[in-house]
Amino acid sequence: MGKVNEECGVFGIYSTNTKKLGLLTYYGLYALQHRGQESAGIVVNDEGVFRFYRELGLVSEAMPKEQIDRLGDGQISVGHVRYSTSGITNRINAQPIVVNHVKGKMALCHNGNLVNSYELRHALELDGCIFQSTTDTEAISYVITRERLHCGSIEEAVSKSMPKLHGAYSLVIMSPSKLIACRDINGFRPLCYGTMDDGSVVFASESCALDAVGAKLVRDLRPGEIMIVDHNGIRSITEHCNKAKPSMCVFEYIYFARPDSIIDGASVHEARLRAGAFLALEHPVQADVVIGVPDSGLDAAVGYSRQSGIPYGIGLIKNKYIGRTFIAPGQTERENLVKIKLNTIRSEIEGKRVVLIDDSIVRGTTSARIVKLVRDAGAKEVHMRISAPPFMNPCYYGTDIDSRDNLIACKHSIPEIAKIIGVDSLGYLSVENALKIAKGDSNMSYCAACFNGDYPTEVPTVTDKNRFESKIPKEWRTKHTEPQNGTPAVDPDAETASCASVKAEEKE
Repeated sequence: MGKVNEECGVFGIYSTNTKKLGLLTYYGLYALQHRGQESAGIVVNDEGVFRFYRELGLVSEAMPKEQIDRLGDGQISVGHVRYSTSGITNRINAQPIVVNHVKGKMALCHNGNLVNSYELRHALELDGCIFQSTTDTEAISYVITRERLHCGSIEEAVSKSMPKLHGAYSLVIMSPSKLIACRDINGFRPLCYGTMDDGSVVFASESCALDAVGAKLVRDLRPGEIMIVDHNGIRSITEHCNKAKPSMCVFEYIYFARPDSIIDGASVHEARLRAGAFLALEHPVQADVVIGVPDSGLDAAVGYSRQSGIPYGIGLIKNKYIGRTFIAPGQTERENLVKIKLNTIRSEIEGKRVVLIDDSIVRGTTSARIVKLVRDAGAKEVHMRISAPPFMNPCYYGTDIDSRDNLIACKHSIPEIAKIIGVDSLGYLSVENALKIAKGDSNMSYCAACFNGDYPTEVPTVTDKNRFESKIPKEWRTKHTEPQNGTPAVDPDAETASCASVKAEEKE
């Protein structure tokens, strides 16, 4: 559908009472599926024995019941769903990353994107590190492991690693005896924790994953905070807090997060209602019905309707059964793709002046097809309103916008975009009001660099999403990327594509 994508979702649980942690992690990842659809993985720790499974595809595709059963019981578990903003799609790049070193074993899950990943990886390679994947996550694992060799505990190693990691990272890390969560000093990506009635502690990218396993949200981690859970309970390291201005990604509220999530004290649903209300105040229009583009445009459409007094209607229906394995049409049939994924309710549209609410316009191609769909259903007028400002800049913190080249707003004025996509009028939410939509933690401020170019950190010197691919021979990439004929790719690490059990004694 030509939407913006975001990197990953992370999940972790520590429990001395509940045994089926693999299944609970599966439920948590299912709730985070919207954050990544390329691969999924789970590692279960049973008294130092790590059993793990990673595979390409949606959670339901990658994690069949028999594999979940093979993960067995345990006391700690971590899981990950991935969308790649760094590195190609193959099994080697799937997470969690599992590292075995002289002081034990570690499993790591990462959401975000480092701005110094190229320099960091280059320095590590010159120092003898050998990389198996092409993600910045592996560089993070190396940095932490190297610090662990000289530290008395895994949490101390994580703390000493943080000054070397620049950019966005929300981490969930598992050692043989501990579960650790860590959020970068800017707090670009969300990370929260909650507790279950039996005392289990759960970390997740979004609170909707806590709900999925019956955990109650306690709070979000502070930017720069490290939280540790072990047999002694929960404790926190805050020495890196208040080292930078909080810069939570505002697009999490506009599009990425699920509307039933609470992020940094702010309801995503309420934020989208406010975005719609601001749109109605900024860009009023005489119309008969307000229609949202499923899914992330729906809440903003309700907010627009309430503020403007124009009735809200369900005019577009999304096919909920098209997943990652959907076979896209060929080039000549591409115009039909939007009709397969979306369809209209003609009675809500025919003969009416329609306000069409969507969350963003990236290249304009998808918006043009949706507008045509509404026109074909008999709309008298189509006025599009976007619950985000125009994309004007790349994002270096985990959003899949690495260049200005394909951003329509960088090449055309708003009236020109309106003409290109075929609407009678077009209005975007202002940057000023976008920064006001989330009403939560009073200490939190927001990053809107993709809209206004105000980057909270230094920008990377190398920005290509596949910047590490040249280090891997072409024949290797071809062999280990999923073939077009659908047959399973050969994985050089048998443990990557099947459950593995390795005893790890950590010296802590």
